[in-house]
Amino acid sequence: MAPFWEHEMVRIAANFSVAVLCIVVFLAVFELVTKYKNWEEIQKGNMAVAMATGGKIFGIANIFRYALAHHESLLSMVGWGVYGFLLLLAAYFIYEFLTPKFNIDDEIANDNRAVGFISMVISVGLSFVIGEGIQ
Repeated sequence: MAPFWEHEMVRIAANFSVAVLCIVVFLAVFELVTKYKNWEEIQKGNMAVAMATGGKIFGIANIFRYALAHHESLLSMVGWGVYGFLLLLAAYFIYEFLTPKFNIDDEIANDNRAVGFISMVISVGLSFVIGEGIQ
């Protein structure tokens, strides 16, 4: 049975499956901490929510890309991915804290695309910094 688990295609499928599962779980966490419901707003055509959510998806996936590239075991990859996600989540709260003149969640829920775009860029940009740090 060992050769089966060592096969490249099985390893890729396992990494992919675990990363997708983590993305789904982490998006659910983001859904809990935001005032709006991501998928309901996206269904209504709210581009600010779509950009912010897309940035989160890209950011989480990019963190896992770094975790996959630099950690051999599946468990190690997940551990570093979780750590990277927690840093990305912390960045979300810092962003909210650093904008006291308006509420990020309210602006995104109201389809303020400028705020949605900045949220997306923050998630994407910081995912590269976080990813490089988890090597």
